Amino acid sequence: MAIEFDNNLPIYLQVMDYIKKQIIAGHLKPGDKIISVREMAAELQINPNTIQRTFQELERELIVETRRGLGRYVTSEETKIMEIKKDMASNLLDHFIQGMQELGFDNVDIVKIVAHAVNESNDEQE
Repeated sequence: MAIEFDNNLPIYLQVMDYIKKQIIAGHLKPGDKIISVREMAAELQINPNTIQRTFQELERELIVETRRGLGRYVTSEETKIMEIKKDMASNLLDHFIQGMQELGFDNVDIVKIVAHAVNESNDEQE
């Protein structure tokens, strides 16, 4: 596990995003056990308190659940996982659209550019 940390964003938020991406990409499946605080802190070379905060926030968002004496697990709620996926996609799109508008593109141009990029991507995959 390797994360390039951005100094402009709290580390626990970056770790949360990483874990969410692992879940929506299917690398962590519903009901999977998550490695311990100590293991993750050692892997990422960050303070265990930061990982603890990450897990607390993920639990608060109902993405991770703690089973007393057994550890932490990815939620089994498929609807919650789809909600995370949609939220992350929406945030990504918002940033992209804002960036394109700052470059001077209007919405019609943005749609054309995206459609062209998707078509090229499909051609490369075939």
